[in-house]
Amino acid sequence: MEATKRISATPEALNLIRQLRDQHGQLMFHQSGGCCDGSQPMCFEKGEFKVGSNDVYLGDVDGCGFFMSGDQFEYWKHTRLTMDITKGRGSSFSLEIPLGLRFIIRSRLFTDEESNHLVPVISGEEYEAGNYV
Repeated sequence: MEATKRISATPEALNLIRQLRDQHGQLMFHQSGGCCDGSQPMCFEKGEFKVGSNDVYLGDVDGCGFFMSGDQFEYWKHTRLTMDITKGRGSSFSLEIPLGLRFIIRSRLFTDEESNHLVPVISGEEYEAGNYV
């Protein structure tokens, strides 16, 4: 079985990511686990958000690194995350907000088979230092 990715995106989210990348260049995502909009994935120009030792790298979504607060990951580590979009204007600094859209996460539990083949996570610091495969 192929390695199980932890994060993916719907076609609609991928279209929005490509639109934002055309406008802003390379992108990254972070989901903090804070209250309100802080618990949604936030899109930034790559390097505009400093990932730290408590953040984990879950993988790439269309070439954009996706990071999550370590505390938030503890709650979500058994779930397959799928990034999607919805209409509505959040109150965050995420790049899609002026378009009247926002990224959201949909989730489901991993199957036993998927759990046996999960891609490992690494810390944000390891990612930033290039210490990953």
